[in-house]
Amino acid sequence: MEKIYTIPVNEAFEASRDDHACGCPFCTLYNRLEENELELILGASMMEPDVRIKTNEQGFCRTHYDMMFTRKNRLGMALMLESHLDKLREDTDGKGLAALKGVGVEAMNRLSKLEDSCYVCGRIEFSLSKMFETAVLLWEQDSSFREKLRAQPYICLPHYRMFVEYGRKELSKKLFGDFYKEVSAVVNTYFDELRGDVSWFCKKFDYRYDAEPWGNAKDAVERAIKFTSGDMHKGVEK
Repeated sequence: MEKIYTIPVNEAFEASRDDHACGCPFCTLYNRLEENELELILGASMMEPDVRIKTNEQGFCRTHYDMMFTRKNRLGMALMLESHLDKLREDTDGKGLAALKGVGVEAMNRLSKLEDSCYVCGRIEFSLSKMFETAVLLWEQDSSFREKLRAQPYICLPHYRMFVEYGRKELSKKLFGDFYKEVSAVVNTYFDELRGDVSWFCKKFDYRYDAEPWGNAKDAVERAIKFTSGDMHKGVEK
């Protein structure tokens, strides 16, 4: 197990254990990774030749373009876009051997590939995959981590799925059964509480319940969105 990943994983699980407002620990890890990558790409990494080759090839998704744009480094973005556009124009030119495959075939294949490509997303996904693996191994080897897991407010559904999939891949069948039960217990407990809160939120718009207290239902819609879709990209202006 690489210690470089155990520290942030433990810190995220401890933060959510101690303050349930922190929410899903894997969303916290995602947001930290995203912040680091955006800082690097608009700072120290921007002019590194090997990084520029990758950004020219991969580009960025719209979400990360928007997040970089709000950081007010338009010159840095323009420099990356200049070389990225040059590379794209070259790739979609349709000259030489590419033309033999049919008019526009290679150009459209290149653009199709670009639609699902983002340098920042790729970097985050790589590091986050290591953190999922680390979280599974911590659960297997460290009893105190199991306690941290049980004390989580919730794990959002997208990260619940990923956590379970990494557990299935990394653990023996016997251990995976226990792992699945413990992770699912955290998720299902919150699931049931959230369903009740959303239902009560709806009822509060019926005049018959007007005098009844809101309880925990006032922010039920926001919490349901975070639970079902994750709480990521906090740097995007909404």
